[in-house]
Amino acid sequence: MNILRFTNLPGDGIGPEVMSVALKVLETLGQRNGFSIETTEHDVGGIGIDNHGSALPDTTLSACKDANAILFGSVGGPKWESLPPKEQPERAALLPIRKAFELFANLRPGNLYPELADLSPLRPSTVSNGIDVLCVRELTGGIYFGQPKSTQTLENGEEQSIDTMVYKTSEIERITEIAVKAASLRQKKICSVDKANVLETSVLWRKVVSDSVQRLDPSIELTHMYVDNAAMQLVRDPNQFDVLVTENMFGDILSDELAVICGSLGMLASASLGTGKNRLGFPFGLYEPAGGTAPDIAGKNLANPCAQVLSAALMLRYSFGMEKEASAIESAVKQTIRDGFRSGDISSGSESVGTIEMGEAIIERLPA
Repeated sequence: MNILRFTNLPGDGIGPEVMSVALKVLETLGQRNGFSIETTEHDVGGIGIDNHGSALPDTTLSACKDANAILFGSVGGPKWESLPPKEQPERAALLPIRKAFELFANLRPGNLYPELADLSPLRPSTVSNGIDVLCVRELTGGIYFGQPKSTQTLENGEEQSIDTMVYKTSEIERITEIAVKAASLRQKKICSVDKANVLETSVLWRKVVSDSVQRLDPSIELTHMYVDNAAMQLVRDPNQFDVLVTENMFGDILSDELAVICGSLGMLASASLGTGKNRLGFPFGLYEPAGGTAPDIAGKNLANPCAQVLSAALMLRYSFGMEKEASAIESAVKQTIRDGFRSGDISSGSESVGTIEMGEAIIERLPA
């Protein structure tokens, strides 16, 4: 029997609840498809601070290094907001993990099922057939990681802060390669988003993306768009896009905008892929829901587990090469929605079901 070895980091708030559902989905699918899961659970984020004094304890990082993938929950909450910014769960956990595993590519599917079209803030005529856009974001470069980065007091007493946006050819080439691979499995369309009319890094970005697409797959339809226009076009007509590829900060903003127009963060998964391969020869990755910890509903059986379940599907696809099984989970989630099951965040005032019940409905719709 094929054994899938990964580390699960439930995190804070609703994280443990939705992680439990995702693991049950994987276990059930494995029983029906001849594989098993072997996973260890470790603290990360606020619970890591509480139990170990660190948002990313050494034991957690070590466990991740021994695994073939990381299935991540969500971290943070009001309890830890009084800590210095660099010590808060999100910044002190996710950024070091991205750095440790060189998780340079964030894939954020923006999917809105037609059955949930009324959740989108966009006009019904725009989203009646749903939304299907993939945002590919460079994750380890740009202004978030560039040096120098500092805050200092000037001679006149003013404070001055500096962040530096830096990109190298190799960083742009590797994220473009991910976008090309993704587009080749979809509609073979890429829109590269930059600010080349202002930023030197974007001038280089546009040139390298163009050269890379031409070299890797000239059949891909490549367009370029300034980030301010891209933000507007996502609202006007999201389905004009197939694959969006962009740098770190622009991708951070646009992927969250995409999440909003898709109606609920509780339905959106993500994958962060690294430069290295796991022991199976597939990309090492971290897989997490797009939403937060929702501490106000934690422990109340109210959270939507779909994003965590769909993140597990992405893990099967990218880090274990199991396309059939990944698609089976995604189809089960879609059918659950079609059959009228709704957690509170997607119920639109109609009757809703709890976290556990939603998970049971997904499991019932997995292929036998």
